[in-house]
Formats: sequence, structure tokens, C-alpha cells
Amino acid sequence: MKHLLALAATTALIWTTPLLAQNSARSSDLAAAVATDYDQNLEALFIDFHRNPELSYKETRTAAIIAKQWRASGFTVTEKVGGTGVVAVMKNGDGPTLMLRADMDGLPLVEDSGLDYMSTAKQVSIDGEEKPVMHACGHDVHITSLIGTARQMSARKAQWSGTLVLIAQPAEERIGGAKLMLDDGLYTRFPKPDFAMAFHVSADTPTGKLELSPGISYSSSDSVDIIVHGVGAHGASPHRGKDPIVMGAQIIMNLQTIVSREIAPLKPGVITVGSFHSGFKHNIISDKATMQLTVRSDDADTRAQLLEGIKRIATNVGRMNGLPEDKLPEVKVSHESTPANYNDEALTKRIQNLFSARFGDTVFDNKPREGMGAEDFAYFVQPNTDVPGVYFAVGGTPQADFDREDAGGAPVPSHHSPFFKVAPRESVTLGTEAMTAAALDLLAPGTE
Repeated sequence: MKHLLALAATTALIWTTPLLAQNSARSSDLAAAVATDYDQNLEALFIDFHRNPELSYKETRTAAIIAKQWRASGFTVTEKVGGTGVVAVMKNGDGPTLMLRADMDGLPLVEDSGLDYMSTAKQVSIDGEEKPVMHACGHDVHITSLIGTARQMSARKAQWSGTLVLIAQPAEERIGGAKLMLDDGLYTRFPKPDFAMAFHVSADTPTGKLELSPGISYSSSDSVDIIVHGVGAHGASPHRGKDPIVMGAQIIMNLQTIVSREIAPLKPGVITVGSFHSGFKHNIISDKATMQLTVRSDDADTRAQLLEGIKRIATNVGRMNGLPEDKLPEVKVSHESTPANYNDEALTKRIQNLFSARFGDTVFDNKPREGMGAEDFAYFVQPNTDVPGVYFAVGGTPQADFDREDAGGAPVPSHHSPFFKVAPRESVTLGTEAMTAAALDLLAPGTE
């Protein structure tokens, strides 16, 4: 019922958003305030976050800084939610509850961006191995912007009414942190949101531009491990063993038929084998092979069909090769998984109208999706949560860099690359302004 009321209110307000008329007058004020805050505070925070990234589930320093900043802005802050997660709450009279989220973990990469503040950090991961760490996906932009949004909302309490919940989420890169926060009572220990929002900085989008569309925004993702058991033997006597490398190769090639011959052509799906290991010597047939897969889809039925097909093919390849039932390949679906993320249609249209009025009709750089990236923000806005959500993108690369690439120059670095970098000032300020404007609109007095 809460979800239906929220949707009804959202739909009714698509064309009568209370702040649309006021936003044009206030836009320069907010933009100037964000720019000043960047120069005085946010730039130093961003550089510090970028220089000191932390791996998934290990973001203790990052979380402590965020908590300190949010407390200084007047929020009631709770740390260690779902591990290293941080939740900040500001109640400001009657009205709806809005949740804004930023993820905060880095990636195990050696940075080679050439920035004068690039990371040289190393950290022991939850797997027990020391690894280099880099913010190669822009999470430093996200947390800096959400600190900036907290400061702007605190300074503008006369302009909104309701409850604002901010969360700094761990382990997005291992798609586990959102679920951990929910399991730790995010929607029961703290005010449950009527709306939820987040953004991602995009190296594939020019600075000054936003991407926002209703419907599917990110695919589901499942990490799958396959263990193929064999019977070891001398490489010169293959008939005396059961070769797990041959069986593994058969599994890999047959897995592709799930997408090409079992899934409807208009239903997207991906099965990628990212790792295949077996053996250690030229003339030895190993007794085991291991594979690591990523599996992507855009709907729950396709997701289930892909996972079932992987298990069926792996198991029956073992049978086809004469393995006994107790040695058939094992298929394990990891806890590192997330459902698909959908932008609520009514809420998305409302925010699109707001951004168009504020930044101009040309602000959007919406492009068809070319990949099946995943994002565990999806857990916060699944249908069973009764929370409509919006996830948008903020441009991170200057147009001049794209122009040089088009002219045959260096390519724009991609996400998860050692060369990844974005324009921090343009990214942080636009992200902060967009999130603040959306929060002021959704929490405008009289919108409950």
C-alpha cells in the first residue's frame, strides 16, 4: 500500500512538481554553493579518497571519514551497518522519506592514470592476499558528492520537509554490500524510504551530461564456479584417465548454446567463462579443472533459465564422459550476485522533468545499453521492498577527450582499467547538484 500511495503521489506530481518554477530562480544559487563547497572542502576530500582507496568489505577508513562529515552536517549517524556501511538520518518535520546511496569500495588494481594524486595503496583483501587498490570505477566521486549533498540539504532545511536517509554502502564491486545492509536491518532499524536514488559517474559520458531512462538500467549478475573432477593419468596414456581439461572445454563450448539456442532471441543473456585452470605439466593429465563464470540477464525468468542450463550441461558432460555419479562436475552459484535494476517509470519521468527544467533539455545523453553491467543498488528497490527507485549516470570525461579519440588519439580509459580517470570537479559538482535538486523536489513541503 505504501508503494502504491507513493506511486500515486509521484504520478500526480509529474507535471506539477512544486519546485519546478522555483528551481530556475534557485539553480544559480545552488550551483554556486556547490562550486564554492567543492573549492573549499570537497576537492580535498575527493583527492584523499582517491589516494586512499579500500577494498570491498575493508572500507573502515573511508567509512569513518564519511561518518564524521555527515555528523558535522547535523545527521544522526550509525556505523558498521552490514559490516562497514554507514547510515545517516535527518528528520526535518512531516513528509516522505528519501534514501540516497553511494558506494565506497575500490578495486584490486595498480593505478597507472598519471594523476599527481594517484593511489599507491595496498591492502590485505578478505581473501587474505595483499593487493594493490585503486578507485577505478569512480566510487570516490559518489561518496564525495553525497557528502556535498548532505551539506547542501543541511543548509536548506527551510526548503524541505520529511526524512532524509543517506547510506555509504560497502562492497558494491563484489555485489554483496547492499544485501548485507538490508540483512542488518536497513529497512527496519532506520526509516524505510518512500523513494531511493543513486548515481554512477560514467567515463563513457561527456561532463555536463546526465543519463536517465525508465525501465532496465542494469542487468542481473551471478558468479558461478564449476569444478570438473577427472582421473589423473600419464599424458601418453589418456585412455587410463578421465581428462578434466577436455571435459571443461566441452562444457565451455556447450554453454554458449544456452544463449544461442535456448533463450529467446529478444531476451538478452550472457555467459562468460573468465577463468579456466587445470594441470601443471606437459605430460600429466590432471584430476581437476576449475572454471569461473559471470552470468548476466535482464529478467528473473531468463536468469533462472541460464543458471539451470549451466548446471544441466556441466552435469551431463560428466555423464557423457563416463564419470560416476559421485564425480560429476560441481556447479556453485556464489553469494556475489544481484538481480536486475529497474528505474521506476513514474519516478523517473518526474526526475527527468526536474533535470530538464533545471539543466536544460540538452542535458541528457541517453544511449542504448551496449553491455550488461550490474549494480547491487537493485536490492534496495526490488518489487518486494515496495520502494520505487531511480539510478542515473553523471558524465565524467571532458568532450575534448572524446574528440581526440575520434581523431585517432588515445582512447578514453574505461571503468575497471588501471588508466581510469574522470574530471573530478565537473563530476562531483554535477552529481551533488543533481542529487540535491532531486532531494529538494521529492521532499518539498506538501508532497506527502
